[in-house]
Amino acid sequence: MPVPIALTSLPNTQTDEVPDVTVIDELLPVLAADSLPRLIVLGSDASLAAVLTHLMRTERLHVEVGFVPVETTYASRVYQTATGNAAAKIALEGRAVETPLIRDDTGTVLVGRAAITGVDEAKLEGEAYVDDTLLFTGTVTTMLISPTMTLPGVRARVRRGLRKRGWVAGRAAQLGTPGAVVTRDGITAERTVPRSTFYRYEHPWLLVR
Repeated sequence: MPVPIALTSLPNTQTDEVPDVTVIDELLPVLAADSLPRLIVLGSDASLAAVLTHLMRTERLHVEVGFVPVETTYASRVYQTATGNAAAKIALEGRAVETPLIRDDTGTVLVGRAAITGVDEAKLEGEAYVDDTLLFTGTVTTMLISPTMTLPGVRARVRRGLRKRGWVAGRAAQLGTPGAVVTRDGITAERTVPRSTFYRYEHPWLLVR
């Protein structure tokens, strides 16, 4: 992945698209030595989600995080980060703001979009709520979940065929189903699930904007 000009003079660590936690752990002591630690993620939504998941699980959400996607992604739209060198300048010079952190019941952070579908490309059957609002009951093509920059923090909507319904915002989006497949930030889970919940974590993360 090409490094934007604004970041070429900085030390960097090459990783897989979804960085291994051991690689992130090697960087954290260096950040800990800085009075204002800032980590810049150059990569995809899945890359940012993996880093934030590890920071959440290790109670390091005080670390400021800049996001530099090479091209427009769901997360870059949600967080209005720009792309390429423009995003790199923001990540270097911007100010960190507290931002709702959205996670699911597997302890995985969501930064862009989750899509929940039925098993083997079948329709999704079940019932879903956003807080106390019924999102759907019966069958739909897909249930979509996304973070928001501001409170309450998460929003969801469904597709029925080619029709998209409007977003419903809340603190949590919950689904009960005979079986579903969850794709988070482009990464599809191997196992089917009987339920899925995405909700606002008790602590925010520090997004550089």
